[in-house]
Amino acid sequence: MKNILFLASEAVPFVKTGGLADVVGSLPKTIDRAYYDCRVMIPKFMCIPWKWREKMEYVTHFYMDYLGQSRYVGVLKYDYEGVCYYFIDNESYFSGDKPYGDWYWDLEKFCFFCYAALSALPLLDFHPDLIHCHDWQTGLVPVLLKDRFAGGEFYRSIRSVITIHNLKFQGVWDVRTIQRFTQLSDYYFTPDKLECKKDGNLLKGGIVYADAVTTVSDTYAEEIKMPFYGEGLDGLLRAREHDLRGIVNGIDYEEWDPETDHFLVRNYNQKNFRKEKAKNKKALQEQYGLNVDPSKMMIGIVSRLTDQKGLDLVQCILDELCRDDIQFVVLGTGDEKYENMFRHFDWKYHDKVSAQIYYSNEASHRIYASCDAYLMPSLFEPCGLSQLIALRYGTIPIVRETGGLKDTVEPYNEYEDRGTGFTFCNYNAHEMLAAIRYAERIYYDRKRDWNKIVDRAMQKDFSWRASALRYQELYDWLIGY
Repeated sequence: MKNILFLASEAVPFVKTGGLADVVGSLPKTIDRAYYDCRVMIPKFMCIPWKWREKMEYVTHFYMDYLGQSRYVGVLKYDYEGVCYYFIDNESYFSGDKPYGDWYWDLEKFCFFCYAALSALPLLDFHPDLIHCHDWQTGLVPVLLKDRFAGGEFYRSIRSVITIHNLKFQGVWDVRTIQRFTQLSDYYFTPDKLECKKDGNLLKGGIVYADAVTTVSDTYAEEIKMPFYGEGLDGLLRAREHDLRGIVNGIDYEEWDPETDHFLVRNYNQKNFRKEKAKNKKALQEQYGLNVDPSKMMIGIVSRLTDQKGLDLVQCILDELCRDDIQFVVLGTGDEKYENMFRHFDWKYHDKVSAQIYYSNEASHRIYASCDAYLMPSLFEPCGLSQLIALRYGTIPIVRETGGLKDTVEPYNEYEDRGTGFTFCNYNAHEMLAAIRYAERIYYDRKRDWNKIVDRAMQKDFSWRASALRYQELYDWLIGY
């Protein structure tokens, strides 16, 4: 039995701000339990709902010296869907109504979390062979395993791997501050270690010192070795390319299943979607005050409303697009400029555009099921889960060929009768509009071909099974037996 510990800042169902939580909540329960004992450790945030916190069992507590003070560290645990979750407790660090917020404070509390997690391990009935770290919040752990914790017998054999979910977020501050929070010597603050452009960088430390580095799609693993996508770390990632691999994320096929989804007005599957899927669209049109016409092509977006998601391209062409016979539904929150942009278009084309500027899990399920196409024109996209959910629901993705979007959506080829979506290559608004209009043409003029695309999309398997096998290969290679 090989022991794997996932270390992260969030995990479904306890606390979630993005796709990282879905990965940390879904992957461990998919790893083969006959060969691996996979456990998860996250902070015990006070914003975790009480229904979970009240079920946690006390394991142990101790006091740890950190930044010259004796700090309390509590350890609790809870078994969820066959996976043991540990929670590191310290109310002064992990209180508040959300897990992140103040960058400076976040840097200190996640450095504390890394120290506390490693210090707690000998007190548990679990000795990990490998610690799987996720993003900058746990980037200090591979460094500490080679430094502060390198001497003890307990830690000597522990290997580490770090997964980059989004290279844009790196845990950066001035060297003096990062050095104080990490409690590392001057030796570590040179350009080949934790220093990056005269600042301290926690993610860089993890990439330098981890035994292997992964990211969340094959294409993104290639892209981040280039300056445009590399966020200042492309040289380091080229240097570590033999230890770097991309493994595409999956989605939870129990939660995202059009046949059993209890949020839908009408469930459907690959056999009956031709009749049943449109009934969800009709209900959504009624709910959102759009013209009720199930034959009208509906395009959806469920997203954080930020520059990364390519919404400036949408802004350029939405007036033009609204001359077409389509409807457009948006769900999400984010930058004020995009929230107001979609509100404006909702006001201007009220029978065609619906802007839902909030987030709701139920609404997201209903939009994925109701729309005919799903637009995702991202500037960069490490993996992306939305296009995987759209494929699962037979909602055809229209995407830019970047990162995980390129790896998971096969462009439609009408001559060879292949493909699961429509793609465009350059970050260009009218190239995107051409891809949308090509999709419209197939939808309206060649309905049989459209339904065959839906058929192929719903056949695709982007559950966690295939990805879990690739992670297991990586674990075996690192542990070495």
